[in-house]
Amino acid sequence: MAADIRSLWDRFAPLPGGKRIFSFLLGRIVPYTATIHPRVLELTATGARISIADRRGVRNHLRSIHAIALANVAELTTGLPLAYAVMPRGRTILLSLTVEFVKKARGTLTATSTFVAPSPDIESEIEIPVEVRDAEGDVVVRGRARWRVGPAQRRP
Repeated sequence: MAADIRSLWDRFAPLPGGKRIFSFLLGRIVPYTATIHPRVLELTATGARISIADRRGVRNHLRSIHAIALANVAELTTGLPLAYAVMPRGRTILLSLTVEFVKKARGTLTATSTFVAPSPDIESEIEIPVEVRDAEGDVVVRGRARWRVGPAQRRP
């Protein structure tokens, strides 16, 4: 699946409207992620920038973006570039996700992560920081995702 993600990004991102097409296809590959309608703005083997729009489907009773939608974009912003970096030779497994909700999240939000890509050939763990900012540039969420990385399992 992630090898498909890498080839899809590399194929579509340079094209006009390609990032929007990729983002739609990502939602088809990972259906739960589609619930937040993420827009992948940048994707490399060392990080990502992903936005989500403020809309009724992700709001809570306080008319701000729901905590789980925020956690979803935080996890995606760490896991997608990590998968891009290590697959198909390696695999990734989320071990933990910590999120701190700094202020109410309203409007278009952008999540950003950066890290040094680990080797897919060695069993290891990596902790990737992520920030989610609103349109004014204020941090609304700070998070950390801890991932296990290692060689891909060979299928018989």
